[in-house]
Amino acid sequence: MDVNMQNLLYIALAVGAIAIVYPTIKDLFKKPKAKAMPDEEKPAPVNAAILPLQLQAYERMALYTDRITPQSLIGRIYQPGFSAVDMQISMVQNIKAEYEHNVTQQIYVSATTWEAVKTLKEQTISVINQVAIQLPPDAPAMELNKQILEVFMQAGESPAELTAQIINAEAKRLMR
Repeated sequence: MDVNMQNLLYIALAVGAIAIVYPTIKDLFKKPKAKAMPDEEKPAPVNAAILPLQLQAYERMALYTDRITPQSLIGRIYQPGFSAVDMQISMVQNIKAEYEHNVTQQIYVSATTWEAVKTLKEQTISVINQVAIQLPPDAPAMELNKQILEVFMQAGESPAELTAQIINAEAKRLMR
């Protein structure tokens, strides 16, 4: 039963990563057509005063993406003596607090980037909670940490890396 649940986590992680990446990469690498783009697809003219704010927002999204990776969370939050439940609660609270701290940045980043960041947040919380549910109530935090890291490592390219690629591509496109 434990192996099946872990396989389901890997599948959910892979599907989430594909859901984040596929539409974005498709849009980013779409070749421009000779026809004029409809108004809704035309990039907004970049105001010289707004560009630094936009770049700063992409920077903050990149930082947020890095800070909510399991490796980063575990390194910042773990304390000897924590139970798995304590660790789970602390990680989820930290992800949500960081998100709330950065929520205003959505006005400066593209809808695609913001959606990728939101999906990453939700997916990371979901994996943490799913792994925690599989553990006994008295399990130590190290067991939760170990299993979360295993899930993300076995999934291949992490959702955080994919989201970071989206953020970087969009920021670079702004600077053209």
